[in-house]
Amino acid sequence: MSQTNIITGQYVKISQSPASLASRIAAWLIDIIAIIIYTTGITYILIEISPDIEGSFSLVIFLFLVYFPAFGYPLLCEMFFNGQSLGKRLLKIRVVKKDGSIPTLGDYVMRWLLFIIDGPMLGCLGILFILLSKDSQRLGDMAAGTMVIKLNGYSRNRVSLSEFGYVSGNYVPYYPQAADLTLKQADVIKRCLQSEERHRIIRISRLAQKLRTMFGVSSIRMGDEQFLVTILHDYQYYALEGV
Repeated sequence: MSQTNIITGQYVKISQSPASLASRIAAWLIDIIAIIIYTTGITYILIEISPDIEGSFSLVIFLFLVYFPAFGYPLLCEMFFNGQSLGKRLLKIRVVKKDGSIPTLGDYVMRWLLFIIDGPMLGCLGILFILLSKDSQRLGDMAAGTMVIKLNGYSRNRVSLSEFGYVSGNYVPYYPQAADLTLKQADVIKRCLQSEERHRIIRISRLAQKLRTMFGVSSIRMGDEQFLVTILHDYQYYALEGV
């Protein structure tokens, strides 16, 4: 599995490795066992106590409240236990955002809803996505911007300023607007510059034009690629000011 390295806006280097398909399947099987145990137990208890509930609507609401923890098990566990279900905890894997941050409630909900599509109900389509995607993401992960990582392959370290010598000393930023860029925007610039696909030049040209418009730069003082490199260096300079 490939390792992903991310530099945050505070210049903390996050290293994380995607969890293997085998560990994700094993975690899922453990979760299935936990769900079966819960539903079997709660069904037995309901049969024994035979609650007196009047009205079909009330019965539906009651059964929903009783069985929802089983239906929403992945969502509830990941929400309240830092991206881990029982199976993920035992296999030492966890759901995180691709940039290493903690997923939002909306991200967890998106993963849960799309499990209907890429889960076992439709032939485990998610397995195919995991095998083919760069960061071992199923469809739900791609939509939510998340990935499942190995905890023993995760680390956070402060970046040494020596790694960014071009922004130290007497470096003078060219574009002060770069200070307003977000980490996500800087990452887009970085990935565009690192792209080795045949449409790289076109992408660089389009992104450079978009940034010139956003920054209000009327004249072209440098080539598109050099412009993006300068913007990225300026962004890093302003980020390092807070380190």
